[in-house]
Amino acid sequence: MTKETLAYENIDREFKELYVSDIKKTVVAFANTEGGILYIGINDAGEVVGLPNVDDVMQQTANTLKDSIAPDVMPFVKIRAVTKEGKQIIKVAVQNGTSRPYYIREKGLKPSGVYIRQGSSNQQLSDEGIRRMLIEVNGKSYESMRSMQQELTFTALRKHFQQRELKLDEAQLRTLKLIGDDGLYTNLALLLSEQCEHSLKVAVFQGSTRAVFRDRREFTGSLLQQLYDAYAFIDNYNKTKATFHGLERVDTLDYPPEAVREVLLNCLVHRDYSFSGSTLVNIYDDRIEFISLG
Repeated sequence: MTKETLAYENIDREFKELYVSDIKKTVVAFANTEGGILYIGINDAGEVVGLPNVDDVMQQTANTLKDSIAPDVMPFVKIRAVTKEGKQIIKVAVQNGTSRPYYIREKGLKPSGVYIRQGSSNQQLSDEGIRRMLIEVNGKSYESMRSMQQELTFTALRKHFQQRELKLDEAQLRTLKLIGDDGLYTNLALLLSEQCEHSLKVAVFQGSTRAVFRDRREFTGSLLQQLYDAYAFIDNYNKTKATFHGLERVDTLDYPPEAVREVLLNCLVHRDYSFSGSTLVNIYDDRIEFISLG
């Protein structure tokens, strides 16, 4: 390798005089962009200073990358000790990964944890950029894409499974596509978790216009729990009317419960969750409106 090729840092080349834990940002950026090579033992000016303990630094580097980056980037990384100008340095070659976006595990799949390479620097990727990369790489529906939130709980989902005497273990989560092929939670898992970012808003109006509010409620958490809670709330406003046929009194609801359940279920199941707005239900004296985004 000639001295000219190591004269400066670039989009696919970076120098570190010594091992530092922040090398993980560079590896993430390389894996998310075009790949690249990180040299440890060369200073910012491109001068070879060498390393006295190459074996130790190689082990440190491998452990850092293995433990700190998700998904597993190691199949796309090769760490070698090489000699340059009579001195030993470490060459970390990183390929463009197939499970992008890669991110710093402790930061999560968000701008503070996702980096790309711009020129000779590592730049944080915006939320929108992360979403675009997920779509570009996976080419899948929103629900099957990797969730940007990985700290998920499934209290409501487990409760409903237990009521039906069903198991909800990791194997079942994979079968239901809540865990993807990469071993990480999908957006479907996010929607069914307590951390779901979407809500369902129900508003009750007096009369047939929006002029006067009578009541309103916003339901959050797992979509499954939102479904049950919203149905119970709407049911409170499903008025009963009494008619008489001779001496027989017949009570009827304004809206058949089966119809309300079906529409509410479709409203939640068939909306486009790539939009960030809430699902809306508006209750008037003469009608109920269900608004499902997308």
